[in-house]
Amino acid sequence: MYRLGVPVKVLGAPLRSHDSRRWQHAPHLSVSLAYVRDILAYLHSREIRFYRLAGQLAPYITHPDLPAFHRQIEECSTELAATGDLARQCGIRLTVHPAHYIQLSAPDLHRIQRAVQELDVLAALLEAMGLDDDSVIVVHVGGVYGDAAAGRERFVRHFLDLPDRVRRRVVLEHDDRRYSLDDALWIHRRTGVPVVLDTLHLRCLNPSGRTLAEALAAALATWPGHRRPKLHFSTTRTRARTVRHRGGERLQAPLPNQHSDFLDPFAFIDLLQVAQAHRLRPFDIMLEAKAKDLALLRLREQLAHFAPALAPNVQ
Repeated sequence: MYRLGVPVKVLGAPLRSHDSRRWQHAPHLSVSLAYVRDILAYLHSREIRFYRLAGQLAPYITHPDLPAFHRQIEECSTELAATGDLARQCGIRLTVHPAHYIQLSAPDLHRIQRAVQELDVLAALLEAMGLDDDSVIVVHVGGVYGDAAAGRERFVRHFLDLPDRVRRRVVLEHDDRRYSLDDALWIHRRTGVPVVLDTLHLRCLNPSGRTLAEALAAALATWPGHRRPKLHFSTTRTRARTVRHRGGERLQAPLPNQHSDFLDPFAFIDLLQVAQAHRLRPFDIMLEAKAKDLALLRLREQLAHFAPALAPNVQ
């Protein structure tokens, strides 16, 4: 069985993903958690069993100049436990993907300290919800800073120095411009960090020319047997972009790494057929499309129409 998931925002109902108010208006984790519980109820009603939490659930919790926000996890212990209970009751796997400024490859010690602090907060949130190690924290390698090989080495060093509760949850996604799947696998061999395959990133940056079957098998093999792998699936945007300039507006071709609104069902069917043909272990699939849950629901309909033999294996 393959579980489909959606990231952060839902479009099928007027629901917020987190409390995004500015600090002057006293935003709080408790408000974010109430929003999350509403989203979980909505996802349950649509039989969606995989969800990516917003990375900013606890606003300003690490801000050095706003100590009033630093104890939100302790203040919300009851709400956190209730949110975790609801996720388990609904059978929904929760994960999180923090902002791109979380970079363990950075040469700047201050940036590393900030990244570790942010990751520790996310691990503490997931722990306080009572979630198991399948509730992972997805990170990228980070910037190149003039020397990609040195960046990989720094990631390895800083990953191994992470607190245990963080290291147990962090998983590594390759990207579309700097660090390829090969780089992520290189880091895995030195750290044991599980690797998240991103199908669009593989198309954009694949210097070794791995096939989808090879890439999928390699990424899945990095996950221990007791943990359920996840991957990211998206298809490239084909709609033209409107670019503003001094003379007005003009149309340009989309960038290859931009996500489409809805998903190409035939590319998704190809993915499932590859997995089944090679008898690969089951995994969860985070769908990255601008139409969010609407794209997931549409993909289900298309699978039932175009691949009725595969559709029962997708939840």
